[in-house]
Amino acid sequence: MTTTPGEVDGRLRYRLLTGTDDRAFCEKVSAALADGYVLHGSPALTFDGERVVTAQAVVLPGPPAPRFVPIEA
Repeated sequence: MTTTPGEVDGRLRYRLLTGTDDRAFCEKVSAALADGYVLHGSPALTFDGERVVTAQAVVLPGPPAPRFVPIEA
């Protein structure tokens, strides 16, 4: 499997989970935590006129991805 610098074992290092503030959203966050992600920052909430919409960032812990610096000729 090919992995890009933004991935770990084929999983993105950063994800922003969004959804209605309900059980399904909590299950989505819980599943990400069970998959090895950790919370990154506080959740964000907004109201779209009908319901509360929530966003929570999660990241995979570990060493930073290698950075490739071009060599000048």
